[in-house]
Amino acid sequence: MASAAVVVDDLHKRYGDKVAVDGISLSVEEGEIFGILGPNGAGKTTTVECVAGLRTGDGGAVRVLGIDPWTDRAGLTRVLGIQLQESRLQAKITVREALELWSALYDDPVPWRDLAERLGLTDLLPRRYAKLSGGQQQRLSIALALVGRPRVVVLDELSTGLDPRARRDVWQLVRDVRAEGTTVLLVTHAMEEAQELCDRIAIVDRGRIRALDTPAGLVGAAGAATATSFRPSAPTDLEALREVPGVASVHADDGRVVVTGAEDTVLALLPVLERQRVVPHALRVEAGSLDTAYLDLTAAPIEETV
Repeated sequence: MASAAVVVDDLHKRYGDKVAVDGISLSVEEGEIFGILGPNGAGKTTTVECVAGLRTGDGGAVRVLGIDPWTDRAGLTRVLGIQLQESRLQAKITVREALELWSALYDDPVPWRDLAERLGLTDLLPRRYAKLSGGQQQRLSIALALVGRPRVVVLDELSTGLDPRARRDVWQLVRDVRAEGTTVLLVTHAMEEAQELCDRIAIVDRGRIRALDTPAGLVGAAGAATATSFRPSAPTDLEALREVPGVASVHADDGRVVVTGAEDTVLALLPVLERQRVVPHALRVEAGSLDTAYLDLTAAPIEETV
């Protein structure tokens, strides 16, 4: 990885009174799979749309292989492919027609039949776009992003709508594309996907980068050896749990309480819950993971009882 393929320098973007991106800076090396991870509305998609030249930032600068995507769209399209989180083709175009059309735009495209086979589209070639399921549309979008042999590809919510087998097949395709020299900028909120694929990850929340490291580095920096989660039988004083020795963080997540901390934290939690007359239903204790690091880094203000 000799040089930077994508450089984002102090990027700002707002929509009216809403700040979508608030001073993001990052550098993606050539041949890297770089993940941007964060909750919905964190600024992930706006950031990559600025990288892809689909939006112009209000401040800062972006370069893709030295090209300014805001002023040189023609140059950018020769080196960058993009699969958007939401995109639409003409309702009546067939899968075959779309692949043939996109292939015709490039001097040296990937044989589109090979991509169709890799992505399970061969049997769908005669089918019109409007008749495809969401997962089938997603696989076609990925094929169109890769058919031009891009040196950089942006994949936004790559596995949305895909079944488990298709998701694994697409992940392997991404690894193969990187092995052939393509730089991958992967936008996701799926922890497993990020941990499986990414060399480095930027965790973005509320328009800013909260942390940037390898998946292992992010987990280690969170300082949580274990995550203990349970569904409380009664309202729980979360502040009392935060004061337990060894606890790193406490979060309420969809009706469950998630406590990260040292390995023996669960033993110290049980007496505190007993004093509150709370039974920890569906108690789970798991080794520290990207999930726990993510929760630590993107914790929003929460109610003190659940």
